[in-house]
Amino acid sequence: MTQLEGLARELEREAMTTRKMLSALPDAKLDWQPHEKSMAMGRLATHIAELPTWIGMVLNTHELDFANNSYVPRSIDSTAALLTFFEDCLADGRKALAAGDEGSLGETWTMRSGETIHSRDSRLEVLRMSMSQIIHHRAQLGVYLRLLNIPVPASYGPSADDESF
Repeated sequence: MTQLEGLARELEREAMTTRKMLSALPDAKLDWQPHEKSMAMGRLATHIAELPTWIGMVLNTHELDFANNSYVPRSIDSTAALLTFFEDCLADGRKALAAGDEGSLGETWTMRSGETIHSRDSRLEVLRMSMSQIIHHRAQLGVYLRLLNIPVPASYGPSADDESF
């Protein structure tokens, strides 16, 4: 199995859990945030949904310069729209992995803000970080659900609310 094939398998496994977590969000709570410094639930969920698009960006560019790439978060107003957006982003990630060049995974990829370098890692390391970001933010979303007393879906094993795993 190639590294890209392994990443594709991991993406599919994580997509199942991500889909369950995103499906648990009630439309009426998308604007809720647990703290003034926290993202609103809908914004956090949208970020989780868009993260598979980082795969193509990493495989097809050499860097991301925040100084030259303005970011405007997508506005999502319902769980149904969020799930559709996630499926579109997931398809983008799948396509990028299928077309990816295994030989380029060792090449350096840079994240910067103008002259300030945030990281310089191999493409493979950045792809792994992107997968980890999905998991990390999904866990944050699980805390949001718990604080709202909304059942938390199982992920890597049963949750206190979902023993179906």
